[in-house]
Amino acid sequence: MYPRELLWNVWVATEVLISALVHFVYAVVIFCSALVSHTAIVSTSKGRKSAKIVPLDLDNTELTQNPTMSLASADQGNHNGTFLEGFEEAPIVLVHGIFGFGKGKLGSISYWAGAENKDNRVLIPDLGSLTSIHDRACELFYYLKGGTVDYGADHSYQCGHARFGRNHMEGHYPEWDENHPVHFVGHSTGVQVVRVLQQMLADKRFKGQLSTSADWVLSVTSLSGALNGTTRVYIDGIRPEDGRSMKTISLLQLLRFGALMYEWLDIPWLKRYYSFGFEHFNLAWHQSGLKGLATSILNTSGPFASGDWILPDLSIQTTLQLNRGLKTNANTYYFRDMRSWVKTICSNLSQTIYRDEDWQDNDGALNTISMLYPRFPSPHPNCPLGPEFKDGQMLLPGIWYHTVLEADHILFIINRDRAGVHFDVLYDSIFQRCRKQMRRSSLENIDHISMGT
Repeated sequence: MYPRELLWNVWVATEVLISALVHFVYAVVIFCSALVSHTAIVSTSKGRKSAKIVPLDLDNTELTQNPTMSLASADQGNHNGTFLEGFEEAPIVLVHGIFGFGKGKLGSISYWAGAENKDNRVLIPDLGSLTSIHDRACELFYYLKGGTVDYGADHSYQCGHARFGRNHMEGHYPEWDENHPVHFVGHSTGVQVVRVLQQMLADKRFKGQLSTSADWVLSVTSLSGALNGTTRVYIDGIRPEDGRSMKTISLLQLLRFGALMYEWLDIPWLKRYYSFGFEHFNLAWHQSGLKGLATSILNTSGPFASGDWILPDLSIQTTLQLNRGLKTNANTYYFRDMRSWVKTICSNLSQTIYRDEDWQDNDGALNTISMLYPRFPSPHPNCPLGPEFKDGQMLLPGIWYHTVLEADHILFIINRDRAGVHFDVLYDSIFQRCRKQMRRSSLENIDHISMGT
């Protein structure tokens, strides 16, 4: 048995190294592309004021000089104009998934492959790419409403990080409330962030914000969303026994080491291009020192030790716990543009809801059964989105409408050319739905759908 076990460990280690190399090369290619494109833009725009793009972030000189100015009305390059009152003018907020990034990161590369240019009322928040769903939901709230990110006293204490994070000043949409709701479009883990945020709004979890409600969200559109967890995390290194801890030899262990070193080195120009979002853990060398680096690498402190990061949140076990507290709002529209591609992902997970054959169809990252609609531990109201719903004549809030697209997990992000004409078809339909097919005023009193599962 010993030689066989040794051979198996060697095989696993080799597979992990090859997978790590592929992921590393892909990351380097994207980063170098961002650096080259950004350098080209800077060089061609040098000396030409008309070509300058003012980013929608805290470094905006005009906003710094005039802090009373609404960030929502700031110049956003191609997104000129302010957000007007009325549901038809509600902002569309694009929420990225794991390893994703928002406007202003990775130079001129767009996570959404330029889809944001299809509408002039689009916001692209930059949330932690590896931080937990809870932390990202908090960041998303303050990105829109304004103020200093508050992760919550109890949560921060339990997870061992600072309670407060970035200060978003006045916010990117400070008018946000029940009468000025927003549309959310989430890719991958982004949709779970939106669902958690909506529940936190309903539960009035944000200190000093007593008027929040689930009705602040007009619609949720999910692109390959991880609504019910994914077996991919077990392949990458999460233990199927508990859904939170990591295997000793795995791709995630290499990711953990790389992320901790990146955060500890805290190289300013690199962090401006990309960040994992762990600033509230104070991992930088000038904050934690060598002792802090050692304890985080030994996994006795930091996000990976506490489990307050994104991968454990995507396990089936953790998602089950999370979904028990998430409700579908009767006044919010829900849409699922789901992708299905290959049949390779499986796991020996032992769960009453789990059978390998049910979880095999996937898009390369997420299982099809997970992307359909919230169904575990109990299904939410749902309906296939067929041709009979053309022009939105029969669309109702409080129901998860879903459809299937044949594509892989990243076909409609990063590289627009991969999707070709299907890219425009998808995003045009999403934005058209947001602008023309959803109204709340005539549906507020519908009582045949109650909030809940």
